[in-house]
Amino acid sequence: MTARYNAGFERTFREDELTFGAIFPLEGYEGATASMEDQVERARLAEELGFDALWFRDVPLLDPSFGDAGQIYDPWVYLSHIAAHTDDVALATGAIVLPLRHPLHVAKAAASVDRLSGGRLVLGVASGDRPAEYDAFGVDRETRGERFREHFRVLNTVLEEEFPEVESEFGAMNGEVDLIPKPTADGLPMPVTGHARQDEDWLAEHADAWMYYTQDLDSQAEVVDRWRDLTAEHAPGEFKPFGQATYVDLTEDPTTPPSEIHQGFRTGREWLVDYIERLEDIGVNHLLFNLKYSERPVDEVLRELGNEVVPQFR
Repeated sequence: MTARYNAGFERTFREDELTFGAIFPLEGYEGATASMEDQVERARLAEELGFDALWFRDVPLLDPSFGDAGQIYDPWVYLSHIAAHTDDVALATGAIVLPLRHPLHVAKAAASVDRLSGGRLVLGVASGDRPAEYDAFGVDRETRGERFREHFRVLNTVLEEEFPEVESEFGAMNGEVDLIPKPTADGLPMPVTGHARQDEDWLAEHADAWMYYTQDLDSQAEVVDRWRDLTAEHAPGEFKPFGQATYVDLTEDPTTPPSEIHQGFRTGREWLVDYIERLEDIGVNHLLFNLKYSERPVDEVLRELGNEVVPQFR
C-alpha cells in the first residue's frame, strides 16, 4: 500500500480478507425518510460487533420519487457526529456527489473530518443520479461526467500538494494560498461508486477502489475479473479493491430461502453465508449491508450478522 491509504481505508479494504460495512440509516423504514432514532447506539453496536466501516450517503434534497433520502443530515455534519461517538471503525462516504459541490469545500470538509477522526475517512465519490438536484443547484446535468473528472483532479491536487497551482473552471490557485488542514495521509483514498459517467479504464487508473451494485453472481464475477485486469494494466502492483452494496432483509428463521428485493435479498442466515462465500470466491473485498427493508429490529439483525455471519469470514 502507498501512504495515500489511511487508517480508514486499511480497515475497510484488506487484500486477503473480506470486510463488512453498514450504511446509515441503521434502521428499517418505509418511504423515503427514516426516523434517525438510536443511530449513535447502533453505530457503536456495529463497531463493537466487528463491522469494519460505517457508510454515509450524500442526498442534498428530498425527491420522493427516488424512495430514499439517506441519513437525512448533511454528510459532513453527520460524519463528525458519529466520529465523536466511535473509536476506530472506518467512516466512508457512499458517495459525495462531486458535480454538485465546489471541490475546495469538499476538500476542506473531508480533510477536517479525516484529521478529527484520526485518519478514519474514506472519501467515496460519485456523479449523482437525481435530475431535480441538478436543476435546484443550477448545474448542467449533461456535463456531470466532465465536472466529476475535474473535481476529482482538483481534490487530489489540493489535498496532496502544499501551495498548489490549480487552473480550473471552478477557480484558480497560483501558489500563494493553500488548503488546510491536509489529511493524515498523502491525500485521501477516493473509491468511486458506480461508473460516475466514466469509462472503466479511467476508473481503474484513478479510483482507489470501485464500489458497485448487486447483480447476479455470474455478471458480478465478470465485472470483478475485468476490474482486476484493468487495474493490473493501469496501476500495476497496487491493490485496488472491489466492493458491493446489498440490501438485506434478514429473517428470524435462519433456513429461509432467498427471495429478491430491490438490489438484494430477503433471506435467512444460512443462505446469506453461502452467498457471501461465493462473493468472496469471485473476489469481492468489501460487502456493504443496507438494512432499509429490514422487517426485524435492526439491533437484532446487526447482532446476528456480527455474531453469526461476520466471524465466519475472519
